[in-house]
Amino acid sequence: MTAVLPSPQPAAPGLLRLQHLTRVEDGERLHGLVWRAGDDWRMISSAVLGGGLGRRAWVLNAQVSHGYRRTDPERHLAGLARDAGARGEGVGLMTAADVRSYGFACDAGVEAVVTAGLGVRGWAAAPAGSAVAPAGPGTVNIIVALPVALTDAALVNAVATATEAKVQALLEAGYDCSGTPTDAVCVAARTDPGREPHAFAGPRSLWGSRLARAVHGAVLSAASRAL
Repeated sequence: MTAVLPSPQPAAPGLLRLQHLTRVEDGERLHGLVWRAGDDWRMISSAVLGGGLGRRAWVLNAQVSHGYRRTDPERHLAGLARDAGARGEGVGLMTAADVRSYGFACDAGVEAVVTAGLGVRGWAAAPAGSAVAPAGPGTVNIIVALPVALTDAALVNAVATATEAKVQALLEAGYDCSGTPTDAVCVAARTDPGREPHAFAGPRSLWGSRLARAVHGAVLSAASRAL
């Protein structure tokens, strides 16, 4: 039986008002973070649940056991979201890291929350046939919120910018890697029918540079707590 118990207070101020969730699965106490964004957001994500691009109302980052063996993660995450009271379309991410040790950073209105499990890591362009040494599972999950609207192309650009900032932060934190094999990202931008959406989110654009600094700071913070 799974019990989801929301904490009474959000974990972070501003756009990303996170709520801490606790559940018990197979006798193990596991944690989660949920952001109830509402209806005025478009998100792009590589998440197993709600990935792709479209309107999304919530984001769930759920901790799972280190020996996770389920073959239906999308269904599992959807059930956890329902148990937490999330309604409508949303994004679901998972990690074996303790999500309570998240990193948070803000830059000129852009906010980023990152959870980091770095037990299994390496370089994206590893030689063909490279084997990963057995180790505990790890995932870097990035959630970013911008207070402005972005075009579809800019949302794609924002994912690339967030990834570049992640790699920069990991190197600065002393990790010889570009990430883990299961890293995921979710970028959320406001819908603003009254204004033209921003067309660029590269690292030298106005909002892309802010996103990069926010992600960089949040990854550095999360990596400092990673095991």
